[in-house]
Amino acid sequence: MTTIKTPHEIAIMAEGGKMLAQVLRALRAEVRPGIETLELDKLAHRLIKEADAEPAFLNYRPTGSREAYPFTLCASLNDCVVHGRPSKYKLQEGDVLKLDLGLKHKGFYLDSAITVAVGEISQEALKLIKVTEESLAVGIKQAKAGKTVGDIGAAIQKFVEKNGFSVVRTLTGHGIGRELHEDPQVLNFGYAGDGEKLEVGMVIAIEPMVAIGSGATKTLADDSFVTTDGSLAVHFEHTVAITERGPMVLTK
Repeated sequence: MTTIKTPHEIAIMAEGGKMLAQVLRALRAEVRPGIETLELDKLAHRLIKEADAEPAFLNYRPTGSREAYPFTLCASLNDCVVHGRPSKYKLQEGDVLKLDLGLKHKGFYLDSAITVAVGEISQEALKLIKVTEESLAVGIKQAKAGKTVGDIGAAIQKFVEKNGFSVVRTLTGHGIGRELHEDPQVLNFGYAGDGEKLEVGMVIAIEPMVAIGSGATKTLADDSFVTTDGSLAVHFEHTVAITERGPMVLTK
């Protein structure tokens, strides 16, 4: 069931969202060839704790997962779309790294993701990053009271496909609040006017995941999702509140 947040609760979530944005900004600054993704995970954990918040993903077990997630940060490389695990792998020139992170602040969850180029990357990869980030902005513009979740998905899909890429359809955005994953499901494709109507007080995580190839995925033994054709994928995400004045991005 979709929950409606009060203005006070949204203000608390905005506080947490600002914290999360600051941590992601600090992580982005550390991304370079030679750094281990495990180091980024340790930094994320430390910075969230220093902000007097709690890591949202650590020991969280999503529906369908084999086990609880053992890290603070999801660090997904290249063809890994989401849920990539930090490791001693040292980033290399040309890698494309997705940083997906959540925290819990005063009882409320926030969720956000960015994609970062490691050194020099290909022009196609740069275009994919640009298009995916812009598709998030396109989706957020639809996050208004009276619109539907289908309006968000349709706008993202149209923009992505117009630019020659594919939406990953097996993974979705979601409602968020006192739980990390709440109703409604927020698809990155679909038809305008379909799905649940958006109301003032709803808070959703909009997160387009886009691939150069078909966008089809498979799940690995560690619960990470990779593209079945090995093509590059990119991920961006914001937590967004539906307000009387339009969409309010909480994680910036």
